[in-house]
Amino acid sequence: MAEPKKKLVNKLKSKYRLVIMRETSFEEVWQMKLSRMNLINVLAVSLTIYTAIVVMLVVYTPLKQLVPGYPKAAMTRNIRMNAIRVDSLAYQMMLKDQFIDNLITIINGGQPKTHSTDEGTTKISTRDISDARSAQDSLLRINVEKAQRFNVNPQNSASENRNLNQLYFFTPVRGLLMAHFDYANGHYGVDVATASNQGIKAVLDGTVILSDFTTETGFTIQIQHDHNLVSVYKHNKELFKKVGDRIKAGEVIATVGNTGELTTGPHLHFELWHLGKPLNPEHFIAFE
Repeated sequence: MAEPKKKLVNKLKSKYRLVIMRETSFEEVWQMKLSRMNLINVLAVSLTIYTAIVVMLVVYTPLKQLVPGYPKAAMTRNIRMNAIRVDSLAYQMMLKDQFIDNLITIINGGQPKTHSTDEGTTKISTRDISDARSAQDSLLRINVEKAQRFNVNPQNSASENRNLNQLYFFTPVRGLLMAHFDYANGHYGVDVATASNQGIKAVLDGTVILSDFTTETGFTIQIQHDHNLVSVYKHNKELFKKVGDRIKAGEVIATVGNTGELTTGPHLHFELWHLGKPLNPEHFIAFE
C-alpha cells in the first residue's frame, strides 16, 4: 500500500520543462520548470481567488438582485415592515391580555396586578456619549446672554414674523461636511461625517414630534420648534427621546450612527424646515 502511494507522490513531484521555441530557427524564447503538483496548486489558488471575487460581487454589489430566488429591495423592505408590524401587534395583544386578566380579577374581588410596559426593553448606556461643548460655543453663549440681559422687549415665542437670523442655533454635531444642501436633486439637508457614538444635540428648544425607525433613514428624530421650524436628525444609532418630550437647546437627543439603507458610514443627515419648506442649514449653523 505504501509503495503505490510513494510512486504517486514521486509522479506528482516529477519535474517537467515547458519550452517555447521559434518555429523557423528552433531558438529557445522562454522556458519554465513545473510539475503536476505545482500545476494543481496554481489551479487551486486561482479557483479560490475567482470564487472569492464572485462571492464579493454578489454580496456587496447590486448583482445579487440577479440571483434567482434573492428577494428584491421592495420585498426586503416589506418583510422588515411586516416584522415590525407583527412585533407591535404581539405587544398590543399582550397588553390586552393583561387588561382582561386584571378586569376578571377585579370582578372576582381580587387585587389587580401592576404590569410594567417597559419590561424586557434594553436600557441605553450613556457612558460612551461625548457631550463636551467646545470653548467657542460656551463663549458665544455667554456673549449672547450678556447682549440680551438688558433687552426690555420680551421675546414672544409664538411670534412667526421674527427674523430667523436672530435665532441662536446650537450646532448638532461637528464634523466633515460630506454633502451639501441641494434642493434641485432632492437633498434637503446636509451630511456631517463624524465619529460613531458622538452625541447629537438639539439646535433649539422644542418638542419631539417623531422618534422612530424607518428602513431608509434608520433611527430618526424630529423636533418642532417655535416660529414654525422643524429640525430632522437621521441615521442615528440610538434615540434618547420619545414623542412628546420637551427638549432644550444643546441637549443630547441621540448618537451618531449608520442605520438605514441610505447611508454608507457613520454620519448625521440634518434637515431644517420652515413653514413646510426646506432651508439650507449652512446659512444658520457652522458644522465644521
